[in-house]
Amino acid sequence: MTRAVGPILKTILFTILVPGSVLVLIPQRLLGGFARPAAGPLTWLGGLIILLGVSIYFRCAWEFAVRGLGTPAPIAPTKFLVTTALHRYVRNPMYIGVFLVLLGEAGLFRAPLLLAYAAFFCVPVELFVVYYEEPTLRRQFGESYEQYRSSVPRWIPKFCSAPSVQ
Repeated sequence: MTRAVGPILKTILFTILVPGSVLVLIPQRLLGGFARPAAGPLTWLGGLIILLGVSIYFRCAWEFAVRGLGTPAPIAPTKFLVTTALHRYVRNPMYIGVFLVLLGEAGLFRAPLLLAYAAFFCVPVELFVVYYEEPTLRRQFGESYEQYRSSVPRWIPKFCSAPSVQ
């Protein structure tokens, strides 16, 4: 655990700067500030979706720091390939968590503009994953990443594995 202290602190800094900007600063600017959410089922649903997204993000950030001994930041990547916890089911759960927070904010603040922003968010993320992250992970982890890539989907979680062929 002591080896993970540096990665944990770096992950906290990264989280404040990058997801913090994507999830708080930009939506706040787009909306001209955050209004008090109206009462109702959409507010509760939005809040629950935000909670789910935040939980996913922080669970994965913990795995990156403690198991991978690195951060989500490309400038301080993990030393070990992380295939545990939520990464067993989908290769990019952190992005899914961020996307869920954006969807939850759209519901919480009744903001179609945030819904459009969430949809737009998917385009640069997909391009970044396909053209930077995946090639970088291939170079860094080689065959172990290729095996992981071939058995775990990029975006749609797979919760059960196919039966092995004998």
